[in-house]
Amino acid sequence: MTDEVLRNARAAGGAWLDCRLTPAEGEAFGRDGFMILDEVLPEAVTDGLEEAFDKVWATERAARGVSELDKINMYDFLGKDDRFLDMVDWPASFPKVVDILGWNIQIYHTHMIASPGAGQGAPPGTRGWHQDSDRLNAELESHPRPRVSLKVAFFLTDCSVKGRGNFGAVPGSHLKDALVDRERRDLDPPGATEVLVPRGGIVLFDRRIWHTGTENYADFPRKVLFYGYSYRWLRPRDDMTVAHYLERSDPIRRQLLGTSPSGGHGYTSPKPGDVPLRDWLEANPADQAAAAAAGAPAA
Repeated sequence: MTDEVLRNARAAGGAWLDCRLTPAEGEAFGRDGFMILDEVLPEAVTDGLEEAFDKVWATERAARGVSELDKINMYDFLGKDDRFLDMVDWPASFPKVVDILGWNIQIYHTHMIASPGAGQGAPPGTRGWHQDSDRLNAELESHPRPRVSLKVAFFLTDCSVKGRGNFGAVPGSHLKDALVDRERRDLDPPGATEVLVPRGGIVLFDRRIWHTGTENYADFPRKVLFYGYSYRWLRPRDDMTVAHYLERSDPIRRQLLGTSPSGGHGYTSPKPGDVPLRDWLEANPADQAAAAAAGAPAA
């Protein structure tokens, strides 16, 4: 590993200390199942991510044979542009993920959604209320269902007013196993709200929160990058085509990208080399009140 990589890792760890989960954030996340961080991406970073998004979006449209008016939900975008990589451990979001989930984590899923503006309005019945992870919700027996994972959504377009394809959610619904009729997921359940997020803002949300995309009536597309974090023993939800990043990544980033130096057993019974994030967290313990309020696991 190069000195430059090590320096970068130490610099990132220092930045993480300024962005740990606060008691108020932990309380909000534990209560609502999501929280909003406004304008945490510098404009230049947001511009770069949007440029990368547009490049990948154009390539994907051509491959699918669809137009700019078609909605696209594309998995496994992470490896398609270097600018996406820094968001994996972005200082404004990543330490909060760690304080909520703990150290035995990975990126298990990424997807990008382009929701084109409809101009005159979107067709009815386009919402789809759901909890993430599909079969986990049918096959895990506990109540409420376990968290297992969460997502960080980076907003590259302005959704600070309603009607722009906003993230829709029902606050507190992460503790409810049933909320909507499976056959009528286009209908808004009681308590549904459109979450308002400016360009460059972030939403962190528990996978169990009942949520949906909403209709975009604006004259521009809504663009969002979703990064899914889970425990390392959960199989990735997409192909995670990221091997070309590993050689130039520091140990913590390699952990997040799915490596396990001790082999498959290291995902369920990790050795120190499998989870370098644990060393950082032990040297910089979380605020216990904040972690408890968020429903974090025991260290």
